[in-house]
Amino acid sequence: MTMEETRRRLGRFGVWIPPPTLLMTPVSVQRREFARIERLGYGSLWSGEPPSTSPGAGRDALVQHGLMLAATERIVVGTGIANIEMRDPVAMHTGAATLAEAYPGRFILGLGGQSGDRPLTRLGEYIDAMDAAAERLLPDVRYPRVLAALGPKAHRLAADRADGVHPFLQPVEHTANARAALGSGGLLIPHQIVVLDTDPAAARGGLRAMLRAGRRGVDSPYTRHYRRLGYGDEDLAGDRSDRLIDAILAWGDEKAIASRIRAHLDAGADHVLVHPLAANLPTMVDQLERLAGPLAR
Repeated sequence: MTMEETRRRLGRFGVWIPPPTLLMTPVSVQRREFARIERLGYGSLWSGEPPSTSPGAGRDALVQHGLMLAATERIVVGTGIANIEMRDPVAMHTGAATLAEAYPGRFILGLGGQSGDRPLTRLGEYIDAMDAAAERLLPDVRYPRVLAALGPKAHRLAADRADGVHPFLQPVEHTANARAALGSGGLLIPHQIVVLDTDPAAARGGLRAMLRAGRRGVDSPYTRHYRRLGYGDEDLAGDRSDRLIDAILAWGDEKAIASRIRAHLDAGADHVLVHPLAANLPTMVDQLERLAGPLAR
């Protein structure tokens, strides 16, 4: 499948669902809600995979995304991301290739999750091993590969070794930077967290709680990257400043949220993943239903 065909299949907007939400949702309910998302007109469906240090926080990414594919008919499914710490490169390639062969044109492999020393070197070595496996195992099966890239070095790696990037929890200014780094050819698929609430304290409170829970600790790649974008200690603390919160969270009514999501497209994104912050999967899809009309206009 060519890059242009991938873009055509994706359309403008997709959906990102947190792994813990899917872990707590029975498969029967997942199937129903995935089909509902497809009927609403979203072009893709993504979820992630927790770090290997968080056992039990999510289902196996490749199995979970196979479930998404089986429950739908046309929607593109992407891993955002499949964690390289959770399986060896041969298993990653053969698993991805199997899904791509079973559902032609409907699967994108998002890779990331490296930590420790020299993370980009390790990711590059992992991709080397995947490519070596692909020469002898399912060599005729192709699938797009995107990386969870934030900074300039990661963008260069993606431009050289992948088909694009899938940035998570980033402001619109990052989307513009990523497009400049990738050039016109690579896929750019940012994630946008949203809260349908016009009360500022309530809308911002959910993201503040998530950040305080440690998902983006003070020494994480995310906070280091926010500093590169010009956010300081007060912004990163989150309790006193709204600047970073409002940069990475789209909140308000349907019109305001649709405007923020479209801003990523204006900044160079090919496709934007909408992540409603909600207590459970059916409630998430209720919010996606409210947004579907404004996004279609």
